Amino acid sequence: METELPQAPDGCVRLLQITDTHLFANAEAQLLGVRTADSLAAVIERIQGNDHPFDLILATGDLSQDHSAESYQRFADMLAPLGKPIYWLPGNHDDGALMTQSLYEAGISEQKWMIGKHWQIILLDTQVRGKPHGLLADHQLAALDHVLRSHPDKHTLIALHHQGIPVGCAWLDQHNLKNADDLFAVLARHPQGKTLLFGHVHQEFDELHKGVRLIASPSTCIQFKPLCDEFTLDESGPGWRYLTLHPDGRVESQVWRLPPNSFIPDPTARGY
Repeated sequence: METELPQAPDGCVRLLQITDTHLFANAEAQLLGVRTADSLAAVIERIQGNDHPFDLILATGDLSQDHSAESYQRFADMLAPLGKPIYWLPGNHDDGALMTQSLYEAGISEQKWMIGKHWQIILLDTQVRGKPHGLLADHQLAALDHVLRSHPDKHTLIALHHQGIPVGCAWLDQHNLKNADDLFAVLARHPQGKTLLFGHVHQEFDELHKGVRLIASPSTCIQFKPLCDEFTLDESGPGWRYLTLHPDGRVESQVWRLPPNSFIPDPTARGY
């Protein structure tokens, strides 16, 4: 079932992407030297302090690092002051069932399909329990096909966790969406403009592939250095992304970051 997509008077849909928060039950816990609750708090403070408008939040997975109920409650509590509806999907570090229960109890919608006058947004679950890579189950592909076929006049933003094409990091691209060809086969059957928005890669990415724009955003905690074959952390600041979906199908997008060196990860880390 779909829900109504918030839309501004000018016909635009404005949204905020938050991804890969990697929260713990313990607010003092660190991921590779970074207290993830602190970095998320700093991101939220900066979001509250600027005047960039948005009407909804997409949280694109890995919200928890220890897949605890307390970490999901922490996520809900920390984002509550932003005062906007939150739509979410699981990442490879999440516990999908516990996430659903915990966020529902915190008053956050389970809705995965939003539709407006010009745009629709669908959130797809690529999680493979216990594995770092992603996969779209047949029912997820069928749901996407149904949505696209039902509304050929709607521009479509598709949110998922895993990358659908390589981002240029060999160590990370082995943990990609394994059946991306099936996804692009579904997309090719439908005429409307489509954009894929994802997390997982902890870095900025924006490329066109087979007529589909693919966009990824930095994490609110640690960053992976682009174009590295081996695991390499980046000292660029935690980030988030704003997107404006225009009535004519254009997607305007901007990444914001905290200052470099504001949350420096452990330089000796060789993985996590």
